[in-house]
Amino acid sequence: MTNLGTDQNPLLVAIVGSGPSGFYAAEALIKSEVKVKVDVLERLPSPFGLVRSGVAPDHQKLKQAIKLYEKIAESPDFNLIANVTVGTDISVKELRDAYHAIIFTCGAESDRKLGVPGEDLKGSYTATEFVGWYNGHPDYRDREFDLSHDIAVIIGQGNVAADVSRILSKTIDELKHTDIAQHALDALAESKIKEIHVIGRRGPAQAKFTPKELREFGELSDCEPVVLEQDLLLNPESEKELEEKSNISSKKIYDLFCEFSKREPDTAKSKKCFFSFLMSPKELIGDTTLERIIFEKNKLSGESFKQSARGTGETIELETGILFRSIGYRGIPVEGVPFNESWGTIPNDKGRVTDSENNVVDQLYTAGWIKRGPSGIIGTNRACSVETVECLIQDLEKLNSSTKKSGAKAIYSKLDIKSIRHINFEDWKKVDTSEIELGEVKDKPREKYTSIHEMLSVIK
Repeated sequence: MTNLGTDQNPLLVAIVGSGPSGFYAAEALIKSEVKVKVDVLERLPSPFGLVRSGVAPDHQKLKQAIKLYEKIAESPDFNLIANVTVGTDISVKELRDAYHAIIFTCGAESDRKLGVPGEDLKGSYTATEFVGWYNGHPDYRDREFDLSHDIAVIIGQGNVAADVSRILSKTIDELKHTDIAQHALDALAESKIKEIHVIGRRGPAQAKFTPKELREFGELSDCEPVVLEQDLLLNPESEKELEEKSNISSKKIYDLFCEFSKREPDTAKSKKCFFSFLMSPKELIGDTTLERIIFEKNKLSGESFKQSARGTGETIELETGILFRSIGYRGIPVEGVPFNESWGTIPNDKGRVTDSENNVVDQLYTAGWIKRGPSGIIGTNRACSVETVECLIQDLEKLNSSTKKSGAKAIYSKLDIKSIRHINFEDWKKVDTSEIELGEVKDKPREKYTSIHEMLSVIK
């Protein structure tokens, strides 16, 4: 058979997931020296993954990455097959039969658990479902959050925790011109929350916000950031961490906490957002609904940059009716693909999927959070995807098959037999245009469709 990667025998690659890592993988393949045809399979009718459904609505600049993804989609070698779930609508075996290689870029879709009694009480939620709800993700549009309580608690001190806290802290006037889902805007307008507590298990020197995210809390129109000066006392190991030039971001974050702690109380503001440290939840208490949380105070131990939080035995209680956990994310296994339950990732060697004995699995590759875990920013996924694609190209001779691969043609045939409606990028652009038009009426960037049925109705 003709060498793989030529005009006569193009390399056929399926990418599972249309978030940043999926698009960056497609870009790397299209820009490579081999002839490729790339089909990106997406569970929802809408592409772009967390850039669309994870980036906070009041951070529109971060969504500019979509313009690049749209440019990638213009390539004649790119094809979107959306509204199709791999593992259900189409199997991994069917993909392996149809393509020379498959790259899994399906992200980290579930939250890590606290692992404490009472975690499943009503009123205890994941950050993922709240973020998906206010961003109009179809999976979460029907969630209900009781915002009638005075106090809300967020466990975790990363940027997702910051997003959740900031959305709860903002006024409707600060949100109404964003692309927040209308159902969320309506519910937040009735919110009675006056105190938001953002709690980390380690100290202020280890908080994982970015300085820009944290600085925004000092600029809110009706919410005051609160940090107690005594909570900013550092052990020698933390002081050493902040002295490292490579750790400038953490130093900026600590300085912002210090600035917040020195502010005079602003009695004109009706809300307060408290940042607290060195506490871990031990138990969530309530009959059927969350009523209060028991926290254990922690102490750091270990050398600089390797400090862990150890419980001291001293506990405190905090009354609340609503909690969001944001302590990390994990992937979801796909049938027919190896999965590391401990890490919540697909085991791999530089993107080549490996089995339980660390042997490389032919045809299967991975990139993004499902490859390396939930780390980095949007742009971090580019280098991750490029590494994977470089390995795939190196394997070209091994991927050459004596059996002819049919790519999308074979997939369309199987989907049609099952009467599964699949949509392409041009179909999506109709939804995109309609959302923007609906948003213009409300002076918003867009008004998102929040159900698959609504999206498919627009496509006709």
